[in-house]
Amino acid sequence: MKSSKTLTVFTPSFNRAYCLHQCYESLVAQTNKDFCWLIIDDGSSDNTEVLVQSWIEESKIEIIYHYQENQGMHGAHNTAYQLAETELNVCIDSDDFMPDDAVENILTFWNAQPQEVKKTVGGIIGLDAFKDGKVIGNRFPDDLKKSTLETIHNVHHITGDKKLVYRTEIVKKYPSYPIFKEERFVPLGTLYLMIDKDYEILCLNKVLCIVEYMPDGSSRNMMKQYYRHPRGFQHARIVNMKYSNHLKVRLKNAIHYVSHSIQLKDTGFLKKTPRKLLTFLMIPPGLLLFTYVWYNNKIRK
Repeated sequence: MKSSKTLTVFTPSFNRAYCLHQCYESLVAQTNKDFCWLIIDDGSSDNTEVLVQSWIEESKIEIIYHYQENQGMHGAHNTAYQLAETELNVCIDSDDFMPDDAVENILTFWNAQPQEVKKTVGGIIGLDAFKDGKVIGNRFPDDLKKSTLETIHNVHHITGDKKLVYRTEIVKKYPSYPIFKEERFVPLGTLYLMIDKDYEILCLNKVLCIVEYMPDGSSRNMMKQYYRHPRGFQHARIVNMKYSNHLKVRLKNAIHYVSHSIQLKDTGFLKKTPRKLLTFLMIPPGLLLFTYVWYNNKIRK
């Protein structure tokens, strides 16, 4: 994907033609146009392609459209990372949009960094907010200039969704999300955790994304996702147990790993876990969690 821009804004979209215009309008309104918009159409059956083509013909911003068979959010991220060739990239979901000054804030902040800093960090982390302007969770402390995601969440206890802007050459260094047959979900945080082991990210106390949790979005349907995609979640638990620096994170993921393994009837789960003793000890709570998840999904059918 050839582009002379500095930033790729990529948007995975699956049958979201009804709301995608909001993201488009926010990008047209950006005060800095040094970006391209990469739309990954993840197997839509609505009029997404026709709609996007009409925007391309308007020539208000640089738009690149890519269609693929449905793979799920993580599969769309794989494709975006493969196609992006700009210095930076950021994902803006199809039901979200950017404040008018978001691109300007990203690039002004990034360009102000010395080259020796740019070469040693993975990118930038900024804020998400609701439509009323309220920041989701906490802002970063003023003295926190850079950190890892794990430290941000587990040491500084900064809560709420945040917006990640990664260096494209960094994300390309790590394995793609796995694609499991008949499943369409792998938690995106597995990649972020692997990057965390090697790079810190710069903290930017600016709102980069306005978030709206749609009724058909993955955030609102996590319990269903959990039960429908056990292989994707089992993979994520293995990664989290392997790479996390925090015992409470490894403990939580061991419990969930047991739950997913029971659902999958995976009798070899103890051989695959990177934390064998911890996983063995978490079998009883893992069984209880599986029972809870199974019951909740059955009564909701």
